[in-house]
Amino acid sequence: MSSELLEVLEQGTEEEKEILALAMQAIRQKRERNSAYLSGFMGLSGRFVDKNVYEFRVPVTSFMKNRAGIVHGGITASLADSTIGSLINKRVPEGYGAVTTELKLNYLKPGRGQELTSRAVLVHMGRSLAVATCEISDERGNLICIASATFFILRKR
Repeated sequence: MSSELLEVLEQGTEEEKEILALAMQAIRQKRERNSAYLSGFMGLSGRFVDKNVYEFRVPVTSFMKNRAGIVHGGITASLADSTIGSLINKRVPEGYGAVTTELKLNYLKPGRGQELTSRAVLVHMGRSLAVATCEISDERGNLICIASATFFILRKR
């Protein structure tokens, strides 16, 4: 494997080198924050806009694109799920976590450009279920996708 890595570093395309750099970013983020590798590949680093609104701004990379050169629908879904999940998991009481039980998306336009903004808004926070919505747009403000999700709240083990 090390010879393959060296070959890509020395002779690979810029896209292949970008994928390796993203893999290193994912490993670093996993070690530093114990986040999912996918979060590292997507470059997720979020912030609260206010108490009930959480946002990610992510660069569009080769990893995210499909054969048509637009952001893959599964990546868009993962971004919506991650944004809503981050919002809800940061709002549950200490000792609890939340997992997706339902996710619905409407794709409105192809994901293009240099950056996507994903913004989740909490709609309901109960003792066992939480509901939120999410909008994903490009850097020009074009709405790419709207989503809604329900998360089950559970005690961590």
